[in-house]
Amino acid sequence: MEISDGSVRILAALLEARTGQQLAHARHWRIEAALRPLMAELQAVSMDALISKIVSGENARLSDRAIDALLNHETFFFRDIASFRLLDTQGLERIRVAREATRRLRIWSAGCSTGQEVYTLAMLIADQRERWRGWSIDIVGTDLSAQAIERAREGRYSQFEIQRGLPVVQMLRRFDQIEREWQVSDDLRAMVSFRTHNLLSSPPPGMFDVVLCRNVLLYFSAEVRGLVFGRIASAMPEDGVLMLGAGETVMGHTDHFVSDYECRGLYRKRIHAPLRPPVECAAR
Repeated sequence: MEISDGSVRILAALLEARTGQQLAHARHWRIEAALRPLMAELQAVSMDALISKIVSGENARLSDRAIDALLNHETFFFRDIASFRLLDTQGLERIRVAREATRRLRIWSAGCSTGQEVYTLAMLIADQRERWRGWSIDIVGTDLSAQAIERAREGRYSQFEIQRGLPVVQMLRRFDQIEREWQVSDDLRAMVSFRTHNLLSSPPPGMFDVVLCRNVLLYFSAEVRGLVFGRIASAMPEDGVLMLGAGETVMGHTDHFVSDYECRGLYRKRIHAPLRPPVECAAR
């Protein structure tokens, strides 16, 4: 079903105003697929008619639902496994040494979608109980989509979702099968919390030792990307660790962060002097 250029521009403007994300031309194909269920529910005669309903203001929730449908919720367990190994052996270990006196660790997964990344982090911690014995650990997942956050809290995944990136041993150890779905174990769910959050607004309360913001910044303009980096930096201590997606970088996008001099692939806040002498990165 065709959609006019005017309707595409209206949707793109609405999406960017509410989320900061740009609806690039390469993503226009997603519009019809994403909004078709809403179109059928409202019995709109065309996609243009649906968009007229969305922007009319007659139904305050309609624009929220349309935006939610247009967001990219792509995620899976242990996505870019090499990056998680790097975070575990280098980033988390450095924080563990630095926080030995307080034994407090806070991790923020920004743009966590339906929660697979957050539960991946919880599994990394849970698999090393001796390493983290006596620690107070908070893992917070946030996303703009209320629907995605609701699913993340529930922690229930389809057979397809459970098979994407999750080792069989983790599936059997950390999940319970309920008919055709898989439920995250209670002990793992107790390690995490979720909340809706817009990256354009102030960060969640408190400071975070580790922040993951992966495959989200790709959809922002350069200006908005710089704003988001600033928000993230304000929520991190000087020795905090930032992890981006495999195809993302801070170079040319922000003055708040620099590439980690100890381990390529992680980032830290820009400061005037190194925190400690560089060491060779063990994980590649």
